[in-house]
Amino acid sequence: MFSQYFSLAFKNLRHRGLRSWLTILGIFIGIAAVVSLISLGQGLEKAVTGQFGSLDVDKLVIQNTGTGFGPPGSTAPVKLTDHDMKIIESVSGVKMVVPRLIRMVKIEYNKAAEFRYVGSLPADAEQIDLIKESLKVDVSQGKFLTKDDKGKVIIGSDIANSKSFDKEIRVGSTITIQGKKFQVAGILGKSATVLTNSIIIMMEDDIKSILNIGNEIDLIVVQLQSKDVATQVAKSIEEKLRKDRKEKPGEEDFSVQTPSQALSAVNTILNIVNIIIISIAGISILIGSIGITNAMYTSVLERTKEIGVMKAIGAKNSDILFIFMIESGLLGLVGGILGALFGLALAFIAATGANSFFGQALFEVSPSYPLLAAAISFSFVIGIAAGILPARQASKLKPVDALRK
Repeated sequence: MFSQYFSLAFKNLRHRGLRSWLTILGIFIGIAAVVSLISLGQGLEKAVTGQFGSLDVDKLVIQNTGTGFGPPGSTAPVKLTDHDMKIIESVSGVKMVVPRLIRMVKIEYNKAAEFRYVGSLPADAEQIDLIKESLKVDVSQGKFLTKDDKGKVIIGSDIANSKSFDKEIRVGSTITIQGKKFQVAGILGKSATVLTNSIIIMMEDDIKSILNIGNEIDLIVVQLQSKDVATQVAKSIEEKLRKDRKEKPGEEDFSVQTPSQALSAVNTILNIVNIIIISIAGISILIGSIGITNAMYTSVLERTKEIGVMKAIGAKNSDILFIFMIESGLLGLVGGILGALFGLALAFIAATGANSFFGQALFEVSPSYPLLAAAISFSFVIGIAAGILPARQASKLKPVDALRK
C-alpha cells in the first residue's frame, strides 16, 4: 500500500515539473548551508586546535594583560621583569623559567620589506633546548642557534619562500632587521602552527639591541616538574604575583594560563560560532518549509476535482492524507539529498581555497556520515511537517463539494 502512495506522490511531483524544483530550492539552500558551514566549522576547529599543538601540558605561560593589538605581552602597560621571574622560580613545582620577547620587526631583503614577528632565545643552553623542543619542528636547512650565535637568525619557512622578496632566502643569506644586518643560520621546516612558519628567531641580546628594550619580558614560559601539578602551580604563581603587585583577586594585570585553559577558551568560542552558523542555516530551512506548505496548499486547490474523483471511487480520508504528506516529504527529501551533497562539495572547495591561500593544509574537511544522514532525515521530516495542514485540508474535502469545483 505504501509503495503505491509513494509511486502516486512521485508521479504528481514529476507532473508539476518546474514548480516542484522551485519548491525544493528552499530546502536545498538550507541543508546545503547547514552541511557546508558545519563541515567548515569542524575543519576550523581542527585548524585552530592544531595551532595549540606546540603547547605542552607540563608548561605554563605567564604574561601581562595587553591594551591593544600586538604579540603576547608586548602591549601591556606594566611589563614582566626579572623580579617577577625570581618570584616564579621560588614557587614549588617549577623546574625552569624561560623569559621570552616577541615583537614585530621590519625585515628587508633584495630591496623589498615585510613586517614579521621576532622571538627571542635566552643565553642559556638548557633554556634554548626547551624552546627548541616546544617549537615541535626541526631545522630543515642549516642549524639551530646556540648561545654564541650573535648576529645570526633562524627564519620560518614562509619567510624563506616569501614571494614579496622575489628571491629565495637561503642559509648564509644576509637580511636586514630594523636596519641591522643578520646572517641566516637556519630555516625551520613546515609547521602546523602558522606563527612558527612566519617567525624570526634570534638571541635575546640582539632583540634588545635593535629595539632598545630594557628590563622587559613579554611572556614567561614555565617548565613544570610534573604535568600533574599544573593547576596547583598556576594558582600559587598567581597568588604570589598578586601579593607582590598588591592587587586584589579579579583585578590582576597579568594572566597565568595552562594549555588546557587556552584550548578550553578556544573551544568555547568555536561552539558559539557553530551555534550561530546553525541558527543562520535554520532560518533558510524555515523559509524552505514555508515554501513547501505554500506549494502543497496550491496543489490542493488545483487538484480539488482529482481528490473528489478519488474519494468517489473509494479512497479514504487517510489515503488522501498519506498521499499529500508523502508528496511534501519527498520534496524535503530530494532537497535534503541534493543540498547535503552540494554543501559537502562546497565545504571541500572552500577548504581547498583556504589551504591554497595560506600555503598549507590547515583546513581538513572529511565527510561526516552522521551529519549527512541527520541533515537528510531532518529535511524529510520538515517536508512532512510542512505538508500536514494542506494534507488534512485535502483529506477533509467532501466528494460532492470537491467535484463541483
